[in-house]
Amino acid sequence: MEKKPLPERLNNKTYFFEDYPEFKPNLSPEEIFNKGAFGGTYFRPIYSSVTGKNYKNKHKEFEKYGWFKNLDVKKMVTSSICDESINFYKVRAGSSLDAWEKSGWIDKIDPYGWFQWYCRFFVGRRCYDDERQIGRWNKYAGEYAGRYRRRLINMCINNNKEYNDFTVSPVIRQGLLHWAYELNLNDYKRHKKNKDEQN
Repeated sequence: MEKKPLPERLNNKTYFFEDYPEFKPNLSPEEIFNKGAFGGTYFRPIYSSVTGKNYKNKHKEFEKYGWFKNLDVKKMVTSSICDESINFYKVRAGSSLDAWEKSGWIDKIDPYGWFQWYCRFFVGRRCYDDERQIGRWNKYAGEYAGRYRRRLINMCINNNKEYNDFTVSPVIRQGLLHWAYELNLNDYKRHKKNKDEQN
């Protein structure tokens, strides 16, 4: 498989991937783990019905990047018990691995799912599943088609709230964090301007 260098971070805090410029996450895997995500369970031991195999300690392939140096790994990365108090917004967000498998969203190359794909993509792996996974991100959190990004911004606007008022849908915010996106003032202003121009 092809290998690329680590992405560049632009002034607007998004990451730039030269081969996929439309993919613009603004959180790295390290930031996602350190903020608090997945209830601490993402790289827990699992059995994959997609591959028919058991997996554990899969976080170790990323240890060399220093992502976990300030974390209690057993609590925040590999726990088998989901603790929503670990999450940045203190809520549970997302579906179970079983639900993802049944929906056909898991490919055998990344049996843990989208975020495992993102961790590997971020550090330079390229594979046959990249376009599909980037397409999924664009529909969830992308600049134009990202339904949850747009929904969160519209909720802020409609309720006359600031972009960083965390009382506005902490569940959507946590979900977006899992998908490597955090709402910022520039994105909020741009969306609001576009909406005002359409009215």
